Amino acid sequence: MSAELAAKTEGLSVSGTPVFVDKVGGSDEAGRGTQEAPFKTPVAAVAMMAERQGEFTVVVRSEADGAYEEITATALKKAKNAHELAVKKAKKQAEQAARDRTQIEAQEAATAQKLEESKQIRLEQDPALAAAKEIRIQDATAHRGARVRVSGWVSRLRTQGRDMMFVVLRDGTGHLQCILSGRLCHTYDALTLEPEAAVALYGVVREVPAGKTAPGGHELVVDYWEVVGAAPGGSEAFGNRLNAETDPSLLYQQRHLVIRGDTASAVLKVRARVMRAFREHFDSVSYVEVTPPCMVQTQVEGGSTLFAFNYYGEEAYLTQSSQLYLETCLPSLGAVYTMAESYRAEKSNTRRHLSEYTHCEAEVPFITFEDLLNIIERMVKDVVARVWAEPETRAMIEQLNPGFAPCDEPFLRMRYEEAIKWLNDAGIKRAEDGKDFEFGDDIPEAPERKMTDTIGRPILLTHFPGPIKAFYMPATKDDPRVTESVDLLMPNVGEIVGGSMRIWDHDDLAAAYAREGLDPAPYYWYLDQRKYGSCPHGGFGLGIERFLAWLTNRHSVRDCCLYPRFVGRCQP
Repeated sequence: MSAELAAKTEGLSVSGTPVFVDKVGGSDEAGRGTQEAPFKTPVAAVAMMAERQGEFTVVVRSEADGAYEEITATALKKAKNAHELAVKKAKKQAEQAARDRTQIEAQEAATAQKLEESKQIRLEQDPALAAAKEIRIQDATAHRGARVRVSGWVSRLRTQGRDMMFVVLRDGTGHLQCILSGRLCHTYDALTLEPEAAVALYGVVREVPAGKTAPGGHELVVDYWEVVGAAPGGSEAFGNRLNAETDPSLLYQQRHLVIRGDTASAVLKVRARVMRAFREHFDSVSYVEVTPPCMVQTQVEGGSTLFAFNYYGEEAYLTQSSQLYLETCLPSLGAVYTMAESYRAEKSNTRRHLSEYTHCEAEVPFITFEDLLNIIERMVKDVVARVWAEPETRAMIEQLNPGFAPCDEPFLRMRYEEAIKWLNDAGIKRAEDGKDFEFGDDIPEAPERKMTDTIGRPILLTHFPGPIKAFYMPATKDDPRVTESVDLLMPNVGEIVGGSMRIWDHDDLAAAYAREGLDPAPYYWYLDQRKYGSCPHGGFGLGIERFLAWLTNRHSVRDCCLYPRFVGRCQP
C-alpha cells in the first residue's frame, strides 16, 4: 500500500478483508473493491461479497479526500436488500426471456409447418365462371358486375383472421380494393405476400356496401389470383427500405422506390398533365413546337454555368437555353416554343436549383414589351385553368396543395427599382455587409422570396439593370440604365419565368458582344437574324419544376422531376 493510500486509511480497523466504496471517485463497472479501484455504491460491494467466499467488511467514504469508514449496519442492510431485489428481478427477467424464446420457437415452428402445408394448396380457375376481361383500374366503374382480370402492384395489404385478406392494388391509373377469402388466403403465395409484389387478380367488381368506403366506391371480389413477381420480406421488405424515418439524403439514392409512393407519383402525374396543358395552350395561340439541339458551341446565360464536353475533338457544351435557336425560327415558323432539357453548371445547392431541368421556352415576333408581359400572364393563367378543369388532376393538386385556387386577379407589376425600395423600407439588408440594397445590386433568392411571400401574389418584376442581365437584352428608351426584362415571381417559390425583349438591331448586338468580351464568330448564324429582315421580338423561359413546386406546394424542385440532378447527385 502506498504512503498516500495508507494515510487515507490511517486509524481504520476492520475485521475481515475490506471492500472499498468511494461514492465520488469509484465505479461499479470498472471497480474491483480495492482501494486502488473502489466501487461507487455499497450494492456493488455486496454483489461481489455474495460471489466470493471469506469474511469481508465494507468501508465507505463520501468525499474525494475523506477517510474510509466502516459502513453502518443500516446502510449495509439497505444495500443487501437492494442486491437481493436486483437478483430476483434478474431471475424473473431470465425466466421470462426463456419463456419468450420457447414461445417464439413454437410460433416459428407453427409458421414453418403452416407454410409447408400451404405449398400443397393449388388454386385453379373455375371453368364454369365467365371469361375474365383484362381491364385497367381506371375502367373498373364501367365494368361493375362483370368478371375481370386486373394486374398491378400491391400498394397495401391487411389480413383479417385466417380467411380474409384485403389488398389495395395499384396499376398507375388508380387504386382498387380487392377481397380474398377462404382458400385464396391459404396458399403459400398468400402467406408470403408482401407490398410491391406484382399480381394478377380475377373476380367481379362490386359496389361497396352502404356505409363502407373504398377507392372508386367499389371493390374486386376475387375468385382466383396469381403472383407475377414476388417482393421480399424481412430486412429487404419495401417498408424497411423506405419509411417515415428514412434519412432525406437516402431518398434520392432510393428515388426508384420513392416514386412508387402516392405523393411522388401524384406529383409526376400532375407534371405530365401540366406539360400537356402547356402544349395545348401554345397550340391554341398557334405557336409551333420545335426541337433545338442540346449540344452547342455558344453560350446564352454566361460561360461560368456551362457543362463542357469533348465533341469529336472540339469543345462543346450542354445547352443552357434554346432561346437563340428559337429566334432563328421566327421568320419561317412565326411564334415558336420548345419543351426541352436545359443544363446549368451553377454550384447552387438550393431548393430551387437543378443542374438539369425541363425548360419551356417561347419566342414571339412583332411584339412590344407590354405584349410580352401579357403573353406570360395569359399563359400561366391558361395552363392553370386547363389542369384545374380536369377533375382527376384537380383532385391530385388539392391532395398535394390543399387550399390552392387559381389566381384570377391581374399579376402585380413592379419595376426593379421599386423592389429595391420595398426591400429597404422592409428593413431587409444585404447579407454580405448588412447595408441597404442599392440600384445595380442583383437581388438574391432569400430577399426576393421574402418580398414575394409577403406580398402574397404573382409579381411581374421588370426593368432590371443591364449589367446584371444577359447580353441580348435591350435597354429601354426612357431609361438606358435598365433593360426590357422581366422575372415572374410566385409565392413560396420565387422566380419561375425569366424573359425579355431581344436586341434586334445588328450593330447594337455586335456592340453587346464586344461589351461582354464574346467572340462573335461562333454566333454568325445568330447575327444573321439581324441582317435578313430583323424585327422587334421577345421571349421567355419557364422552369417546369419551379412551376410544379408552386402548383403542388413542394418544398424543393428536386421533388418535381423523375430523377433530379444537382450538385453531387447524378444517379440513379
